[in-house]
Amino acid sequence: MEVKGRTACSLVKRMSHPGNAEALGEIIAEIRLLTKHDAEVRLLLADAGAVSLLAHHLLASSPIATPSSLENASAALLNISISAREPLMSTPGFLDALAHCISPAASADVAQNIAAVVFSLLSVDAYRPIVGSKKTLLSALIALIAAPDPDARTVKDVLRALFGVGLYALNRATMVDLGVVRPLFSLVTEDSRPGVAEDALAVIAKVAGCWESLQDFRNESGIRILVNLVDRKTGASRRARENAVAALLNLAMSGGDAAVAEIRQLEEAEAVVKELVENEISARATSKAVALLNALERRRRNPVESHWIRDFDLLDISTSHTSSEWTSN
Repeated sequence: MEVKGRTACSLVKRMSHPGNAEALGEIIAEIRLLTKHDAEVRLLLADAGAVSLLAHHLLASSPIATPSSLENASAALLNISISAREPLMSTPGFLDALAHCISPAASADVAQNIAAVVFSLLSVDAYRPIVGSKKTLLSALIALIAAPDPDARTVKDVLRALFGVGLYALNRATMVDLGVVRPLFSLVTEDSRPGVAEDALAVIAKVAGCWESLQDFRNESGIRILVNLVDRKTGASRRARENAVAALLNLAMSGGDAAVAEIRQLEEAEAVVKELVENEISARATSKAVALLNALERRRRNPVESHWIRDFDLLDISTSHTSSEWTSN
């Protein structure tokens, strides 16, 4: 342990005064390699001040920050985040640095690492409102999924990060305001890569849990898309159908009578939801479908009655990464 501590301090000291860009890149690559498998080194590097230096490097410009050094720095931060999330969040300007270095023009590797760092941080409940308050970071993530022909792995990592943001209810209106609804529905209707539509639907269902989402869903024909996906005849996967019915339920709960009325306007809506209940594809889907049917039935019996339904813990997204899966290659 003592040897590892000396190594960590030496690396941080060398990174503080690297001499030239090439030497700096080599040091960052060494930090990435050391943090790949060793949890003790991650903590020691964080304690020695590596997080601040790595974050500062993400803010640097060429030729100091090369594509290779940015990838290594972002990967090292991802590795450190597995074992030492608090040092990252307590570093001034850390989230701003993440936002600065990702864009549709950024390399796929850097974008994936940054999205994974955000997702890692969001595993801590207390960090969700903090991350959600950083609009520049959320905007940068949304821009990645809105870009033409985005990399599939990048899309899935960003969707996981956005799902984590949406776990905190007060973040959802911010996401809607930043324009997340349109690219999410575009992924659902246009992206045929495995798992992308299902994960996008999981985020959609979270976003649907705020009343501000209703107008954006209208603009994107979102209710029609969701009802179609619930319908067994469209051939959607089990997880897609589960998340689609969860989104409709959450929209009905957050949007109240206006949302319920719009769902009922689609003649086939009740029928496809009833079919989902009757076929019992999963306990999750059945419970959501039953709750949605109850809301639609109340609206049919009392078309002018206002009603409020409590929020549910929704959704199904592939968030089963282990710590080893989060480490860089």
